[in-house]
This record gives sequence, structure tokens and C-alpha cells, in this order.
Amino acid sequence: MQESRVTPWEVSGEVNYDTLIKEFGTSKIDPSLLKNIKKHTKKLHYMLERGIFFSHRDLDIVLKEYAQGKKFAIYTGRGPSGDTHLGHMIPWIFCKWLQDVFNVDFYFMMTDDEKFLCNKNLTLEQTNKLAYDNALDVIALGFDPKKTFIFADTDYINHLYKIALPIAKRVTASQAKAVFGFTNNTNIGMYLWPAIQAATCFLPSVLSGKKVRTLIPAAIDQDPYWRIARDVAPKLGYPKTAAIHNVFLPSLKGPEGKMSTSEGFDATIFTTDDAATVKKKVNKFAFSGGRDTLEEHRKKGGNPDIDMSYQWLTFFEEDDKKLKKIYNDYKSGKLLSGELKAILIDKLNAFLKNHQKNREKAKKQLSKFILKD
Repeated sequence: MQESRVTPWEVSGEVNYDTLIKEFGTSKIDPSLLKNIKKHTKKLHYMLERGIFFSHRDLDIVLKEYAQGKKFAIYTGRGPSGDTHLGHMIPWIFCKWLQDVFNVDFYFMMTDDEKFLCNKNLTLEQTNKLAYDNALDVIALGFDPKKTFIFADTDYINHLYKIALPIAKRVTASQAKAVFGFTNNTNIGMYLWPAIQAATCFLPSVLSGKKVRTLIPAAIDQDPYWRIARDVAPKLGYPKTAAIHNVFLPSLKGPEGKMSTSEGFDATIFTTDDAATVKKKVNKFAFSGGRDTLEEHRKKGGNPDIDMSYQWLTFFEEDDKKLKKIYNDYKSGKLLSGELKAILIDKLNAFLKNHQKNREKAKKQLSKFILKD
């Protein structure tokens, strides 16, 4: 087993999430916190019930303030270096639920500046164009245009820069190196960029003229980005931003790491993939927990805990009863590996068919969501 490594730029090995909670200094989402969430939402999102969102910073404070009548704002984003894949969608789907049940504003930051700075192969024009293409995938999920604010950093920098400068003034180069792993070979643009990203933590407060705490849903590898924002918040008179972390959508190829274009485009499922492409990728690459022979599988059953088709269904099949039946049937040997892959293929293609239809409609709605200077 490969030793795990989790940073904002690399996720490899089989991840132990309990270990990450200790290493990152976050808090586990326990039954009492879930009960508290349910007081406000009536029903829990299936990703909470299944532990897909498993860790947090100050979510208990967010809920306490909300009970007192203080609204929070949601903030997450996308580094536009290519097309959107299904791993990117997990926190966005959850953000849509948060907006619906708590009736709160949603800020979505498209970091075209950072992707230009850290990627030698991309021009600024390319990252900016990709940002607005990626934004279509956000809008397609059905966010409220009156409460949703999407922006590319380079097109909203006048607003961000005035917030970012006081942050940058309070963060030293040694702190940036420690948190982000920068070296003497890192270009100077990257040293400033974390302050710009942190600015959105405080943007709702600046725009409203009130102290608004932000809540960031994101995969846990992104947590280091917000440590600087949390450190400087009290010095600048803002509430500390809170966070809720999800586990990674695993690679189709196996339980180690996460799905990423770094492992090859052929094993990555994008929101623009057609039905035939999805079928081909799942059939070819989805790691199976089945037995070596049909006879052995029928007798001993498969292992859904390591089967990637089943693991992916935990992210995309909302019906608990269906999911439990699939688990039991596969474990008993009643359901074969090829049949399990077919269930995942049907589920993904149904999701993508609807998403792509909404994505096309989003092209005409884009201006309703975009913030520009």
C-alpha cells in the first residue's frame, strides 16, 4: 500500500481520514452535530448521513449563530485549468442543498489568476475562458441567481484587491512557505495569490456592511488555503471563516488517491462526456471487487467496500434503499461485477443527461450570476 500524501496539489495513496483530521487539526462531524444540523434542515443530505462530509471547522458556531438569526454565506470555487469532472461536482451539489435549506448567499470564486501563475502551459486568456465554461456547470445545478455570485478573479480584482492587501500585509513569506510549500523557485505571483483567495472569505462582510461568517464546503485537501484567512480574521475585524470537508471521489482505478486528470483523461469522467464515453470509461477502468471466476463470485460474493462502481454509487445514488440492496446483492454474489458497472453507468448517464441539458440553458443565464468590476 502506497503511503498517503494529501496537500492542495497532490493526493496519493490510500487516505486515512481519521488521521487527516488529527494532522489538519479539524473536528469530526459527530452524531450530535448532525442532530443539530437536522434541527434546521428537517432532513439531512445523504452526503452527511453517509459520512461523505466528515470534518469541519467551526460549523457548530455557524449553526449557533444561525439559530440566533445571523445568516452565513457559502463560499467555494474552482481552479479553471480544464473541463469540470465529477469529482469537482461533489461540494457544489452540497452547496446547492445548503443554499436551499438555509436560504443563504453563495459566492463562487474562479481562480483564473492562480491557474495562470502555477501552470506553465496555460495563458491568462485560456484560464479566463475556462473559468466561464466551468461556471456553466455550477449554474446547471440550479442555484438561485438572486443569491448566487460567480466571478473570475481577474475580472473582479478591483473588489478583491482592497480586501487582499490588508491580509497580505499580515502574512510573512515564511508563513506562506510553511502553509503552502512555496520555495525560492516559486514565482512571486504565487506568494500574493493566497491573500486574494482569502479575500473572498470576507467579501460578503464587505459587500453587505455587516459581519457575515462564511462557510466553505470543499475537499479536505483544500483546507490549508483557509488557515491564513482564519489566522488574520480577528486582526481585521472579520468572523473566522468556517469549513466543512468532504472525502475524495476516488479514482475509478482503485481506492488510492482521488479521481484527477493527473492520472489520465481516459479514466476521468467529465460533465461533457457523452453516454458512450462514460460506458467505455467505467467498463475499462472501474476497479472491481468481484471474484476471479463466475462460480467463485456466486459462491463467495463480491467486496463492495473496494469496488469502485459501488463506491461511486455512494456519491451519486440518493436512494438509501436502492444502495443497500445493491450492497447486499453484490456481497451475496447475486449481483455480478459487470451488472454493478452497468448500474453505475446508467446512474451517471442519467445524471449527465439532465446536467448537460441544464448546462446548455446556463449559457443564456450566465450574465445573471456573474460579478464584474
